[in-house]
Amino acid sequence: MPLPQKSRSKKPLLYGSAVAVAAVLLGYASYRATAPGPSPATAGESARPDAGEYSEAAKLARREPGDPLALGRTDALVVLVEYGDFRCASCGTFARDTEPDLIDAYVEDGTLRIEWRNFPVSGADSEAAARASWAAGRQKRFWEFHRAAYAEGAQEKGFGPDRLTALAKEAGVKDLDKFRTDLDSVAASESVSRDQAEAYGLGASSTPSFLVNGRPLAGAQPDATFTAAIEEAAETARTGSAVPTESITPVGNPAG
Repeated sequence: MPLPQKSRSKKPLLYGSAVAVAAVLLGYASYRATAPGPSPATAGESARPDAGEYSEAAKLARREPGDPLALGRTDALVVLVEYGDFRCASCGTFARDTEPDLIDAYVEDGTLRIEWRNFPVSGADSEAAARASWAAGRQKRFWEFHRAAYAEGAQEKGFGPDRLTALAKEAGVKDLDKFRTDLDSVAASESVSRDQAEAYGLGASSTPSFLVNGRPLAGAQPDATFTAAIEEAAETARTGSAVPTESITPVGNPAG
């Protein structure tokens, strides 16, 4: 999902020279992912560094024990960070079609950790859903809320107050009064703003956008793209040197 023009005007926050390089590539990958017509660019071109090239961007992986917005071991070889919007159709495609396979193949064996960042770019409903997901996380039901919000047809129903409460209930949130209080709290807004600032600082220009150990990918790519990027990143983490991957597929998927 491309950002609205007013969002692009926000001043990016720079996290260091390596992240500045990542910002250029992530912005380019995002542009190619949403450009019309065939794309000559590949995910490999936007996401294949020499070992250590994105070490600063890789530090954006928080690896916080007990983080309710993360799945997987804190010491996993690879961290995939997703900057997503609950109103974004391509984010939903990734959540339904690709993420479960990555969890089965890589999170379960300890190779991969997935960290979610709320990056609402689609107005008030988008912001409310982001805060609601954080509130669900306060009761350890973030991923259940995430799954419910991205279920087939769920996004079409919007994210008004009653709908968010219904999603929380579907996700198994026990204390709905606390959920509603947390949703409207300063802490929820601050958490979402922190994630947004991180995404803007990387130059993200569409959702979903990803970092794989600091390497940028944009759009709901085919499973094979993520598999290749994760396996290459894992090998780099093990050996300190990248293994060329020839099977990474084009970035030119349309974003939501």
